Amino acid sequence: MGIFKFFRNKEKKNDSDLSPNCKTDDKINYEITVKKVLDEIVSETEIPCIKIELTDHKTSVFESKAGGIGYVPRESKIPVDSSGNQLKLLVQLECDKIKLEEFPKSGLLQFWIAANDVYGLDFDDSTRQNTFRIIYYKTIDYTVTEDEIKEKVTFLKNTENDENDFPLNGEYGISFTNSKDSMSFYDFRFEEIFCEKFNHLMPDQTIKSTYELDVNFNDIMDDMNLEAFLHKIGGYPGFTQTDPRDDEKYDFLLLQLDSDYENDNTKIMWGDSGICNFFINREKLKKCDFSDVIYNWDCY
Repeated sequence: MGIFKFFRNKEKKNDSDLSPNCKTDDKINYEITVKKVLDEIVSETEIPCIKIELTDHKTSVFESKAGGIGYVPRESKIPVDSSGNQLKLLVQLECDKIKLEEFPKSGLLQFWIAANDVYGLDFDDSTRQNTFRIIYYKTIDYTVTEDEIKEKVTFLKNTENDENDFPLNGEYGISFTNSKDSMSFYDFRFEEIFCEKFNHLMPDQTIKSTYELDVNFNDIMDDMNLEAFLHKIGGYPGFTQTDPRDDEKYDFLLLQLDSDYENDNTKIMWGDSGICNFFINREKLKKCDFSDVIYNWDCY
C-alpha cells in the first residue's frame, strides 16, 4: 500500500553566498536533527499492541474471526439499524487471547457494520451506534449452535445484496502476536510533539508545521509510517486521509482493520485501498463500557 505524502519539498533557498562545504554541512545537520527528533518520538511513545493476521482456519461461532457467523445468545437477535436492517459481523475477538492490560479478560467482543455502500459509516456522527454496533458478551453459552444463529440471519437469504457493500471477501480466522508500536505522523498529536522537539534543538530555524521542514525525509519516515497501517489492536492508527480525533478522549485503538490484498487475492477492501479504525476511551474500555466508540474508515 502506498504511503500518503504528508510532507512536501520546499523550494531550495538561495544559498549561493555559502561555500559548498557550508551548504553540505548545514543540510546534514538539518537532516540529523529531523532523524533525532523522530527517534525520540519512537522511543518515548512506544506502547504495547497486538498485531493481527488473517488465517484460513475454519472458525466456530465462539472463536476470533473476521466475517462469517458470529456468536448470538439463544435469547438475543442479530443487531439491526434504526430501519430494521440487520448488520453484518465484521470482527469477533476472543478477549482472553488479547494480552493488553486494558482489555477484558474473558468473553467475546464483536464489531458489526451495515452492508451498504459506505459500510455503515455515519458522516454526521461517527459514534452513533446505529449502522454499526459494538457488542460485548462477558459470558458465553457454548450450547448455542451455528445452525440456530443462521436461522436468525436474514441477509444471507437476500440475493439482492451487492458484494461491494461489505469490505470483507469471505470469512477468516485471526491470529494474534504481541508487539510494540510507536506514534507516526498520522496521529493528530504527532505534529505538535515533533515541532516542539525540533524547535528545541533548532531554535534558529523554528517551525510551526512539519510542512515547513526544508528537507525531503519521506525515506526516513517510510518504515515508521508503514507500521501505522496493518491490522492491530492497541498501538497507534494509520489513515489514508486524516485522524478523525482532535483530543485525547478516544485514546485507545480498539481495532484497526486494513485493506488486505495481494495480486488477485483480495480479503479486505475499504473503498480504494482504505483502512478502518475503532477508537474508545481507555478508562471506559477497562470498565467494559462500549457505548461510546468512534467508527471511522477512509481511503485514497
